[in-house]
Amino acid sequence: MIGVVDDSATIISCSDLTKIGETSDFFTLDAGDANEVFVRDGYTYKPFGSKMKPEFAVFVEGVDEPAAKYCNLLAISLSSIKQYYDEKYDRNNFIKNVILDNILPGDIYVKARELHFNTDATRVVLLIRIVASNDISAFDVIQNLFPDKQKDFVFNISESDIVLVKETKPGIESKDLEKLARSIVDTLGSEFYTKVVVGIGTSVVGVKDLAHSFKEAQIALEVGKVFDTEKAIVSYDNLGIARLIYQLPTTLCDMFLREVFRKGSIESLDHETLFTIQKFFENNLNVSETSRKLFVHRNTLVYRLEKIKKLTGLDLREFDHAIIFKVALMVKKYLTANPVKY
Repeated sequence: MIGVVDDSATIISCSDLTKIGETSDFFTLDAGDANEVFVRDGYTYKPFGSKMKPEFAVFVEGVDEPAAKYCNLLAISLSSIKQYYDEKYDRNNFIKNVILDNILPGDIYVKARELHFNTDATRVVLLIRIVASNDISAFDVIQNLFPDKQKDFVFNISESDIVLVKETKPGIESKDLEKLARSIVDTLGSEFYTKVVVGIGTSVVGVKDLAHSFKEAQIALEVGKVFDTEKAIVSYDNLGIARLIYQLPTTLCDMFLREVFRKGSIESLDHETLFTIQKFFENNLNVSETSRKLFVHRNTLVYRLEKIKKLTGLDLREFDHAIIFKVALMVKKYLTANPVKY
């Protein structure tokens, strides 16, 4: 007897038709079984599928070497058939190829028409990166959060990165997208103890620009990793000046730092001084408010600001000088982090 089971251990095809639909309580497919032939209860199994976790397994009655060979042959054949089907008919696979630039621009709309894909809808790409997890499949959790497979598409692009292409209403605001991302972060964090960060691209109309939205989500995560390390959700729309710095060549950044600061002056600022500067910026250059938040006398803060002026030549109480210093600190942080460029 030969047949195929899915990832819920249900027999979906079998040479013995009476077995179709039966479920095995002790049989499960997990990521560790991905490429291994294994034996259970008198049957030989070989998992196969196109995703990170096996989707199906072919089984053959018997536990000897011929059974293992038949299993391997069947798995290869069925995997090839499935791959052909996915490439030709699977919308999820189509969207994945679009965002990864695996389809020629001229072929995108031809393929979309073949799949009866809505090319007028507004969509956004969210890139969900797993930072720390347990044995729970974050992919399965996200799929269950967005079960409408006609409108929303979820797929893995690496072991740690999951992509969600979400259909939205036209003109959706950034805060609503962040609320959506927050629901993903909170569900995975509180219920499944899985820490993730989410990058959000801009919403686009049609299919072709989804690749652009995906790149924006990648950039959002990289920029957030440098400038907003505490944030779990980073939207491309809200990157501000950090996005500009990320796009600058490193040679230009080095030149800027050399021109702004006296040689070695930025390195001479200790942790306490940098913390003072950060609080001063957070309180909109207000000396009284900053001294209150730092629990220091106003004159102590003024003394520290004078010390910074002496070291760097920049008076942070002057708006123009404060802007230059703020940008310079961000540039320095960017150069130190050396993020991936997209």
